[in-house]
Amino acid sequence: MTDATPIRRIAIIGTGVIGASWTALYLAKGLQVVATDIAPNAEAQLRKFVESAWPALTRLGLSPGASQTNLTFTPVLEQALANVDLVQENGPERIDFKQKLYGQLDELLPADVIIASSSSGLTMSEIQNGAAGHPERCVIAHPFNPPHLIPLVEIVGGAKTSETTIQRAADFYTSIGQRTVRVNKEMPGHVANRLQAALAREVYYLVAEGVVSAADVDTALSWGPGLRWGVMGNMMLNHLGGGPGGIEHFFQQFSGPMAAWWKTLGSPVLTPEVQKTLIDGVHAEVGSRSIEELEAERDEMLLGLIELRTKGTAATRAG
Repeated sequence: MTDATPIRRIAIIGTGVIGASWTALYLAKGLQVVATDIAPNAEAQLRKFVESAWPALTRLGLSPGASQTNLTFTPVLEQALANVDLVQENGPERIDFKQKLYGQLDELLPADVIIASSSSGLTMSEIQNGAAGHPERCVIAHPFNPPHLIPLVEIVGGAKTSETTIQRAADFYTSIGQRTVRVNKEMPGHVANRLQAALAREVYYLVAEGVVSAADVDTALSWGPGLRWGVMGNMMLNHLGGGPGGIEHFFQQFSGPMAAWWKTLGSPVLTPEVQKTLIDGVHAEVGSRSIEELEAERDEMLLGLIELRTKGTAATRAG
């Protein structure tokens, strides 16, 4: 595998929510995309999604050559893989399906084509066992939904993934404006989803125990620490939380109280009764708003934050 091989043509396998969002992003970055999915009406739904996402992508800034006309679709896997430089796989989260698919991809693709999985729940060490010929070119490239707006990509190699593949994948995603995180050890859920799961566990506990309503716990998150997390991560915020003494003073001051809080954190069991409490709380918070309205609200806020962070990053680099 040569580092000099440019990645310009992408095969998208699976055009559901994640695959469609990847497609829109790649097109906006001026890349050629060939998508494949055997689901009925998949092509029409994919093109509709890309069209609906295009105004937001235009607002964020299209790359030279960006065009929706760079998208082709075929239900035939072999045709989708012709002359591609990278495969973005978004198939079902079933290990038997993945291993069979990776066996097909391994036979059909040249050895220098990266096979990147969007999997959030399976490890690459399991998946790449299906690719007997060239497992070294298989890697997890896990996005955060929706990938065309949220730029996070977690890069995770399997036991047989080469360092060259990991670096080349990271370089590619970085080159199209994504923020990559190198996960050094395989863990269920990778990193970002584990962080979400830890927070969700306490959110569900607090609501189920009647400590706070679903609406108020969302307010506490999104208008409190969530605002800060949209600017800096936990470790940097801890550094600032220590004042002039930085992270060292933070731990001197707060390690005791934090350890005490950890002992009281909940471990809720999502019984039907607990789920009903959570569901009822969410519907009370939602009111009459539709899913489409909530998505539009979310995406507008995300766009504003991304634009602000992009300006801030550019100013920092210029300085």
